[in-house]
Amino acid sequence: MTARAVTARELVSAADSRLAAAGVEGSRFDAELLLAEVLGVSRPALIAALGEDVSAANAVRFEDFVARRAAREPLAYITGVKGFRGVELAVDERVLIPRPETELLVAVVKTGRPCGILEVATGSGAVALALAHELPDATIVATDVSKEALEVARANAARLGLDRNVNFVESDLLGGIDGAFDAVAANLPYVCSGEIDGLQPEIGYEPRAALDGGEDGLDLVRELARQARERGVLKPGGLIALEIGDDQGPATVGILERAGFTGAEIHTDLAGRDRVVSATKPR
Repeated sequence: MTARAVTARELVSAADSRLAAAGVEGSRFDAELLLAEVLGVSRPALIAALGEDVSAANAVRFEDFVARRAAREPLAYITGVKGFRGVELAVDERVLIPRPETELLVAVVKTGRPCGILEVATGSGAVALALAHELPDATIVATDVSKEALEVARANAARLGLDRNVNFVESDLLGGIDGAFDAVAANLPYVCSGEIDGLQPEIGYEPRAALDGGEDGLDLVRELARQARERGVLKPGGLIALEIGDDQGPATVGILERAGFTGAEIHTDLAGRDRVVSATKPR
């Protein structure tokens, strides 16, 4: 007997129930995105064709994707892509998944239209490549201590045609960085070490080194501020902008002020939470 064909609607409905039972928020949305990925169509196109049959091979592949998501593997690692400020980035377990909140860091840095930008801890290259996309005349140096992360970032730059705009350098914070820049941006690890294991299960798939900011989450912020002061990587009047946890604004302001920066300002994200602290090097 030939098995009855299964429609896209039936697959999505079953996956929605399975993902919801596994504690996945937005389970219907994720189910639709996963099936759209399997079929090679956009989510709106899938929704418009939910009544159509899905081949047995695609149904099997979809089942594998759903099983991975039910195990709380991040959606972006399953599909292999994540959108960020108008650019589509390839991502995998070598890099932290870019967050929507980090887009504020790009917005803060680009306000002054700097010509020379240094981004520290680039990961997938999200911030550097978004800046290169939006400030095509800027020269950008992006660093990371992880060789694996830099492989992902360089591949993203090449695929997006931005590899001429961004120079990727393996570096532990500012070690080995020469020259002075108009702006320094960094989304450093800022989660308190003792809090990581209590975060949502998806976090467990991401590189811990990209999350762990020490006991109070600010170890690397303090070290970057110290190195920025001592190494002179900012031109007089240059901007330093750091993404932070939503309870780290005042402490980060204090760190930057003690390092000699002035005009420190806390920028809030769309949810009204502290997300970026910026300051300038005195002229």
